[in-house]
Amino acid sequence: MRALVSAEALLEEGLEGLVLVDVQWSLSGSGGPPGRDPYEVAHLPGAHHVDLDAELAGSPGPGGRHPMPTGHAVQEALRRCGADNASCVVVYDQGPSYAAARAWWVMRHFGAQDLRVLDGGLAAWQRAGGPVTTELPEPGAGTFEAGLDGELSVLDADAAARVARDGILLDARAPERFRGETEPIDPVAGHVPGAVNLPTTTTAQPDGRFRPAPELRKLFSDNGVRDGVEVGVYCGSGVTAAHEVLALHEAGIKAALYVGSWSDWITDPTRPVATGD
Repeated sequence: MRALVSAEALLEEGLEGLVLVDVQWSLSGSGGPPGRDPYEVAHLPGAHHVDLDAELAGSPGPGGRHPMPTGHAVQEALRRCGADNASCVVVYDQGPSYAAARAWWVMRHFGAQDLRVLDGGLAAWQRAGGPVTTELPEPGAGTFEAGLDGELSVLDADAAARVARDGILLDARAPERFRGETEPIDPVAGHVPGAVNLPTTTTAQPDGRFRPAPELRKLFSDNGVRDGVEVGVYCGSGVTAAHEVLALHEAGIKAALYVGSWSDWITDPTRPVATGD
């Protein structure tokens, strides 16, 4: 089942009856959680904001910069948005859906079943003529109960090393970070030995929407993804890697997410680090 919904299709369908979750997010905000500022400037009518750092990730530490959040945190966020377990939830960010993909993955992991991502985010919605507002909705009173989705695979460091050895472990970061030529965020540069570099930017079109499924299937096939081969994805801290997992999902390929990603891998100095191509 495809997870993406186009702005045009959502406009035609209408927003009534949907739970809209805004996860606009940036690395820096002014006077509040990153992403809250752009949300207050413009968002879809009726959308509630969910903070990626505080509600879609745990506290930074040994598990990385964006480790797995608790089920309770996700449950409370979805309840505040007015969701129950039968709700149709649409998540979006400003585009190109990096944070929205993280929300999609995390919410699915904790049991949300009817969950879609607005392809291209708020930018695509506005290009299609969709209305936006600055009006802040009242907190919802949803009854969502967090559980675990057994279909989603999660990797820890040991499992990521195994997938890199026996399957395909995709590194979604920029090539220069993969090669260890630069590392603007984490204290150690390089990549997990055996990983294959496939930057998340290659799965998106210039306007921020995902590439069509046939193009994605060819892209992944060209990078070694085959039927019967276990696939995992990591990045710096498990955000853009979720975007690549979503792209794989749209291509009909099941993939696991290494949530802690590189920021977790390097917390153990005994783990090997590779550089170069």
